[in-house]
Amino acid sequence: MSERSVGSGSERRHLALTLLVAGTFFMENLDGTILATAAPTIGRDYGIDSATVGVAITAYLVTLAVLIPISGWLTQRLGARTVFAGAIVVFTVASALCAASGDLAQLTAMRILQGAGGAMMVPVGRLAVLRVTDKSGLVRAIAWLTWPALAAPIVAPLIGGLLVTYASWHWIFLLNIPLGVVAFVAALRLTPTDIERTRAPLDWVGFVLTFTGVGGIVVFGALLAAPSAPLAATIVSGVAGAVLTAAALWHFGRTAHPLLDLRAFRVETFRVTHAGGSLFRLTISAVPFLLPLFFQDALGWSPVQAGAVVLALFVGNLVIKPATTPMLTRWGFRRVLIGSTIGAVVTMLLAAFIAPLTPIALIVALLVVSGMTRSTGFTAYNTIAFADIPSAEMTGANTLASTVQQIAAGLGVAVGAIALRFGAPLASLIGQDDVAGAYRVAFVLIALVALGSVIEALRLSPAAGENIRPPRRSGRAAPLPADR
Repeated sequence: MSERSVGSGSERRHLALTLLVAGTFFMENLDGTILATAAPTIGRDYGIDSATVGVAITAYLVTLAVLIPISGWLTQRLGARTVFAGAIVVFTVASALCAASGDLAQLTAMRILQGAGGAMMVPVGRLAVLRVTDKSGLVRAIAWLTWPALAAPIVAPLIGGLLVTYASWHWIFLLNIPLGVVAFVAALRLTPTDIERTRAPLDWVGFVLTFTGVGGIVVFGALLAAPSAPLAATIVSGVAGAVLTAAALWHFGRTAHPLLDLRAFRVETFRVTHAGGSLFRLTISAVPFLLPLFFQDALGWSPVQAGAVVLALFVGNLVIKPATTPMLTRWGFRRVLIGSTIGAVVTMLLAAFIAPLTPIALIVALLVVSGMTRSTGFTAYNTIAFADIPSAEMTGANTLASTVQQIAAGLGVAVGAIALRFGAPLASLIGQDDVAGAYRVAFVLIALVALGSVIEALRLSPAAGENIRPPRRSGRAAPLPADR
């Protein structure tokens, strides 16, 4: 039965649930990046160097990455409604405790608790939406669930700058309290009660290997981006993370009840979109991190001015949204992914040519186009990933996808920082010893990494995603709810 035949009341309830999950996704992503803007102010309040505050950011991202795998097991045992609502409570309470923290140690501990809530909140909420969405409505649902990942990193610099300038850094967390209360009530009313649950035992070996392996990789990225990080600790975390992650993958293929079910990687659309899609997410997440810093350090802009111009990325997201369905209908997923990934690479390269005398209008136009490629690529990747996944395997595939996507997004900031760190010496080799030279080289390095997503898109079968491709109606595609 199609989504539209269910009835207007059920359709509105389905849409409300989707918007609720999208809202929680926005909160989680915003809190992952907004703290960077407030780091200098927090450092002054605590009497420490602003760079040291980065441990609170890293702790949040690491917790998200390493605890997402357990969300699938908890959902199977307790039900999506219980886990989703409980995760909102944990996230909201942790936000209040973050605002009340008196030193960096307390703030970091509360950020870990906040990350634990976020790790359960978004994957389980998305699973609840996917369970009540048939294949014909998948594009519409994913269109709603995609925008938070696009919008949060872009608006974070502006929101953070405004709060720090006109209020205090505590409001970064206090704003989550009323939003969390509303989300909790809505979750109890909108999330369906699970009709079936399993009592599969927790894969403790897989959990420990995943926790330490993924954690090691994320810490390695953070240390590699820090110029003053100890070399020994950087090498040890990188090697340990790689070895333990490899051991976890080996274990998952040989245990009866794995924490992460790898069967979804046998499906071409899931496998290819999470190979190229991870590179796409990683590099796309690095751009909103580098741009505000570039505008301030190299062009001398204020934090509010830099954050306001970066909003042009979000404008591009909105501008292209009405055309997403017609493009998928006319050209299919493969061609759209090839076009969007190539467009992303080109805009990254063009960002390297921004100079102090570049007209603001031209910079804004470039960022709008970049936002258009971001939105199109994210929507296509997120939708086609579940195109061929059987309903019975949706829980495992959703948990696996959430884990891979969070690791890619979490490492995006680290990759941006790594590119900037190594951009300075590379820029000096070509005679650009100024601050702008380091950023220009960083944009080029990120663009080269993004080329991997173009290669993976080219490998996708021409007919990939045909079973969920939006139908044509009277020569025009049926619009997404978000396109109206």
